Amino acid sequence: MLMASLIAAPVASAAWEEVAPELWRWSGTCNAWLLREGEAGLLIDLGDGSALDHLEEVGVKHLEWVILTGHHRELLQGIGALDRAQTRVAAPAAERELLESPLSFRKWDPRLRDAYTVHGSSYVRPPCAPVGVDRWLEDGEVFSWHGHALTCRATPGHSPGGLSLEWRKGEQLWIFSGGVMHDGARMTNWFDTEWDYGFGKGLDVLIETVDRLAAAEPEVMLPSQGPVIREATDQLRRYSERLQAFRPDYVRGYPVGSMTERGLHPATKPTPVPYVVEVTPHLYMFGPEMAGKNFAILIADNGHALLLDCGLFPKLVLDRILREMERHLGLKQIDACWISHSHGDHFTLFPALAERGVEFWTMEGIVDKCENPRAYDYPAMIGAYNAGFEAAKIDRVLREGEVIDWQGWKLHVDRMPGQTEFGNALWLELDGKRVVFTGDNLFGDPADATQNGHECVVARNSALIEEGYLLAAEYLEKLKPDILMGAHSVLMTEPAGFIGRYGDWARRAIRHYETLLPDEDYAYLFDPYWVSAYPYRVGLESRDVQVVTVTVRNFRDRVQRHRVELVLPPGLRAEPAVLEGEVAALSRGTFPVRLTVEDRAALGAGVRMVPMDITLDGRHYGQWFDFLIRAQEEPKE
Repeated sequence: MLMASLIAAPVASAAWEEVAPELWRWSGTCNAWLLREGEAGLLIDLGDGSALDHLEEVGVKHLEWVILTGHHRELLQGIGALDRAQTRVAAPAAERELLESPLSFRKWDPRLRDAYTVHGSSYVRPPCAPVGVDRWLEDGEVFSWHGHALTCRATPGHSPGGLSLEWRKGEQLWIFSGGVMHDGARMTNWFDTEWDYGFGKGLDVLIETVDRLAAAEPEVMLPSQGPVIREATDQLRRYSERLQAFRPDYVRGYPVGSMTERGLHPATKPTPVPYVVEVTPHLYMFGPEMAGKNFAILIADNGHALLLDCGLFPKLVLDRILREMERHLGLKQIDACWISHSHGDHFTLFPALAERGVEFWTMEGIVDKCENPRAYDYPAMIGAYNAGFEAAKIDRVLREGEVIDWQGWKLHVDRMPGQTEFGNALWLELDGKRVVFTGDNLFGDPADATQNGHECVVARNSALIEEGYLLAAEYLEKLKPDILMGAHSVLMTEPAGFIGRYGDWARRAIRHYETLLPDEDYAYLFDPYWVSAYPYRVGLESRDVQVVTVTVRNFRDRVQRHRVELVLPPGLRAEPAVLEGEVAALSRGTFPVRLTVEDRAALGAGVRMVPMDITLDGRHYGQWFDFLIRAQEEPKE
């Protein structure tokens, strides 16, 4: 473990930059744009508030308004420093609930369909406390201030209710554009536009917004991050072209909507067991009637069996098919159920199987996600499925590369990231075929040359492509399987060409992100967890002290300096409250923080948010990431 050093990360000094007469920019956690009329000022976005101490340097004695272009914390985290007797705040009406009730969007027990989440993992970044707003701005409304007419335009995509402001300067149209686009026809970041599980909702909304802005033909755009955008219309058009070219490689690489319509796979045979088909004489899976469910089973000659994932269908169906397997297929005992990856839909039948004495196996690195899912902010943890239980105990922890002798077969267990970092593959030589169970890493029809098989890109799965899908493709290219057994009842035979297309797609997707994201190491703008806390949800209901481990990741090939300040709610102490140190190249540093409850009354009941304010190699990113604490449960109604 790399311990924090005493070296403080350098902080770049800020200064006003005059962009045009009576218009200045202050660069902090975001661009704060200042309009001046006489001694009066208006700020568009506030950032960390550091600009407030320097207003008189450009002749502003009275800051009358702050207009927010969105809810993201780095745009407004200094709002507590405003003199609200003098300064009023305006914000987009479309993000009212995120600003007025921010803690409603941080759940102690997340569920799949929680608002603003990807299968339970939040994609919004609201402040840690409600923001008082004096005026809510609607699309098309004109905000008038000292002769300036700022026309409000709804520009969602980077944020669900993002707002831009059109400003006429003579014959030219300038737009304060929030996070819609970064200079160079690039995205501000990726993870703020990831709104669903690989279907492209956020991306499609962003493309629509970009096309509307391009149609307005602005000359200049003034974004929340990065340089002034000149030749803005040309950049918007180029940006739209890039996003549209990217889209086919982003959305799922197989016709997901027709999965339930496919017929019996020609390599399978019907059995007398309802819903179950034979793949090889010892291997069975669900047929087309149960497309999308998780169930495959290996039955040895002596009746012992191994399940490969089991979830998303009722216990009554499980009981029925197992009875019929005992009757028709010689099933006597299920020894274990292997779990392919961390997502809960692959073991929703855990209680029913545990009652039968079935053990659960999975690889190290996945185990804690099953046993302590609330400790993570990842999508699709088991609790999100309302399956009647919140965690699953793993009976056997498998090591990477382990070979298990089971019923005369050798079961090979290998790490196989892809759709998520936390996955493993199991393969064996079976009935003259090399069969590999691949979880959710790829799906589709290998016979269809238009399909490349990738399941979906979800950054919140901790899923950098070169560390996931590309590794999965290279692994399968070396393994040369005859049969891929995907989860959700997807069978893929003769897959060699399919695997090649899968690898080509992964390499192409990496190039897309490198082009779209404006950082020399694009991962900082893709990965929503490069600073994270474990556990993510810290229960302090029955204890006054708990240690949280903060992890800082370095994607660079050189030493990285950081400063991480915990923004604590009243009544909570952290030791240390500020982490300053270094992380070696291409590695992770872990840093323990001791949390102590000093005043339970001040903390109150329910969830409290602890943002982490990040400075990395001199750049102040702001409160990008957070974790949750709870000292008292909410009273039940």
